[in-house]
Amino acid sequence: MAKVKTLADLRKMKSELQSKIQLRENAENPESVVQIRVGMATSGIASGAKEVYHYFTEEMAKRNINGLTTQVGDMGYCYAEPTVEVLVPGKDPIVFGYVDVKKADQIIEKYIKQGELLDGIIPPNYQNINE
Repeated sequence: MAKVKTLADLRKMKSELQSKIQLRENAENPESVVQIRVGMATSGIASGAKEVYHYFTEEMAKRNINGLTTQVGDMGYCYAEPTVEVLVPGKDPIVFGYVDVKKADQIIEKYIKQGELLDGIIPPNYQNINE
């Protein structure tokens, strides 16, 4: 266990523990929360998917959005990496391509919070990545 030397260290530890607790609580009923799946195969990572994954994880918590951000393998859209599948309760899943931090912010603010569609949606000729 890391030593706590400052108040900032304590706050960071608290935040990390709260995230783990929330993940466990949401894991029992994932359909009731926003799910963000970031394609983290080799091509996705090379295109910046790690940065996008961390941004979604941090910003969903900061903005008090009840959701899960997970890493998944190849989605089959290597030409559009990094790719992100967003599942909002009650809506069909949507896959966004060419997602960077700026696009991730738009996805959170416009699509998840306001329900507006954005540019960059990969046409719905795919199957859910869980199928």
